[in-house]
Amino acid sequence: MSISSRVIYLDSNATTPVMPLALEAARAVMEDDYGNPSSVHSSGIQAKAVMEHARKTACELLGSENGKLLFVSGATEGIQTAVFSALLALRDKLAKGEKVGTDLLYGATEHKAVPESLQHWNQVLGLNFNIIAIPVDHAGRHDLAFLKAHLASAGLVCTMAANNETGIVTDLAGIEALLKDHPTYWLVDGVQALGKLPLKLSQHRIDYSLFSGHKLYAPKGIGLLYVHKDAPFTPLLAGGGQEGSLRSGTENVSGIAALGAVLEALCDGHTFREHATLEKFRLQLLDAVKEAFPGLILNAPLEQSLPTTLNFSVPGLTSKELLDLFDAADVRVSAGSACSAAKAQPSFVLQAMALPEWQAASAVRMSFGPAVTADYIEEACRRIRVCGEALRKTCMVTGDIEPLPAEGVIQLSFGAACTWIVADAASKQCIVIDALPELIERITKYVRCQTYTVAAIVGTGSHPQQNQHNQALAGLLADAYKGKVLTPIADHAGAVNLLLSPKLSINGIALGEKFFAQLDLSQSPNRPVFLFGERVNDAKDANVKTNFAFCGDLFDTRNQTENIAPLSEQEIAAIKSELKSFIGQNALLCAAHDFDKRLVTMFDHETECCLESVTVPSANLREFISEHPGTILVDVREPYEQQLSHFDVPEGSEVLHVPLTRLANGVERWLKQNEAKTTPILFFCRTGGRSSQAVQCLRRLGYENAWHIAGGLALWQH
Repeated sequence: MSISSRVIYLDSNATTPVMPLALEAARAVMEDDYGNPSSVHSSGIQAKAVMEHARKTACELLGSENGKLLFVSGATEGIQTAVFSALLALRDKLAKGEKVGTDLLYGATEHKAVPESLQHWNQVLGLNFNIIAIPVDHAGRHDLAFLKAHLASAGLVCTMAANNETGIVTDLAGIEALLKDHPTYWLVDGVQALGKLPLKLSQHRIDYSLFSGHKLYAPKGIGLLYVHKDAPFTPLLAGGGQEGSLRSGTENVSGIAALGAVLEALCDGHTFREHATLEKFRLQLLDAVKEAFPGLILNAPLEQSLPTTLNFSVPGLTSKELLDLFDAADVRVSAGSACSAAKAQPSFVLQAMALPEWQAASAVRMSFGPAVTADYIEEACRRIRVCGEALRKTCMVTGDIEPLPAEGVIQLSFGAACTWIVADAASKQCIVIDALPELIERITKYVRCQTYTVAAIVGTGSHPQQNQHNQALAGLLADAYKGKVLTPIADHAGAVNLLLSPKLSINGIALGEKFFAQLDLSQSPNRPVFLFGERVNDAKDANVKTNFAFCGDLFDTRNQTENIAPLSEQEIAAIKSELKSFIGQNALLCAAHDFDKRLVTMFDHETECCLESVTVPSANLREFISEHPGTILVDVREPYEQQLSHFDVPEGSEVLHVPLTRLANGVERWLKQNEAKTTPILFFCRTGGRSSQAVQCLRRLGYENAWHIAGGLALWQH
């Protein structure tokens, strides 16, 4: 296998690189045998021969002598054609008065192309059949008792040979035994099985099966559809009569030749690894990830899954965080199906398996192709272990590595809900605001890793059962929590008197040269605001300047806890006016929920930002820097990513590391230090998502010389 030495690609269930021999076969067709297979001259005949040779190879490998094998564009077209054909046949039988099943059954963990195809053609054909998911157990195996109970009314059953997310291998023999005496049509998605499992179609009563070339080292845009000789078939594409009038359209001969070359290689005995070797490679990867992520949980039993697939979750870490981590080390993994991984949703496959929600939201899939080499796996394991070291150094998991110090305001999120931490590296103290139950374990690990003392655990009352969660966190951090029990700021050990304004003195906690205090507003009973900022002098009665105000959901009515009535616009205006009179108009406001991904806000009217106008294409980066001397590049990726990543910095540029979770500190500093707001700031991250949040935040707050790089490092370094 030839692949970039810089990238370790462990997402082969999504797609694979094109094998050199497949590339050569495709090139030969494009250069020499480029004729149209429908032409009767010599060039056309030669192209036709290439195509039929590939078909013969596929037929022998798959044992498809009991049916037809068509070349299609890929698995999705194969699914559409099979479903369309089966449903048309059922409709025709109903029209003739024949008794047919009108339930369409599919595995609950099927690729989304299957249920969506069933819904589409059911609606288009006006059938109104019932579409029913076959449940799976915790291991992802089909509930055969459920299937048996529904077979009498089933017209079509759709199952996959092996799952694309978990690698779980389907009990095809068990399903076939149930279907033996039923006229139900049976579709089997063979995409993940090709090259990894023996599959002789002629030995089964499968009516339709489909395969995709790009999952096995062939190019995208080529696949196979098997149709049993007794299964109904209606062409999805009509026109020129190609493929024996079964699938019209000029054939993709170069893709067919490439797929044929890969299928021939499956039989040569050396290009692809045998099953036992693949299992050994997977165990090597598993050992590496266990070392990197202590406490990880496998989401699918190894003995029931493909030897090329690992699916696991790490307590306390989300899928996105893990993907960002691996990507920084140039290791490509997935959070699930490539067709749905871009959506910020838990894996529907793991949800169907009834795994805990956190597992479904934290799942990572590692998958490699059956032609992988031992050296490749060893390098993958080395990088995985380095990823683990980066996490330990940044306190994302516990370990024995000296951590990087934490300082200032840190924003942690679970969905739109936020927990804030303020930390002082010099005094080794921190304070937690609005602890979320989903983040308690992470906060505990973080505090212990940093060996910080927790000066206070407080809440704005914006999260349900906030006191309960605060107490739980205090219990876990009993040895690190200064007061052992939650106490009001005014009664806290070490409290100091702070002069907030000429007309207000409050009690607060000293954090080195900073302060933290609770402000109870007359306009907002039961809704405390917490302030963090600078102490002007060291006197006991110190003047202070508020830099940050943690105001919960005072100014956002979209989330209100059950115990506090919603505020009116007039009440919100009055609260803002009172708070501003104490802390000034320039303090940054930190909310308990960030529905719009604004990060931090201010009192004054904010200027909305048009993202397109502040986006710099990666190809124009050097030109932009040349036109904007003194540009500061700001990397908003997290510390564990920054530890792993190496990239070329444009000459004459400075790079600052300000993670998005700590951007509030940078925003406060940039607005204060650059009152003229003339220094050009250019944000970047891995793909452009986080940097777009950062630039919009700074622009909204009035900093007009901020931009971000489109596509992030993924395009810039490419």
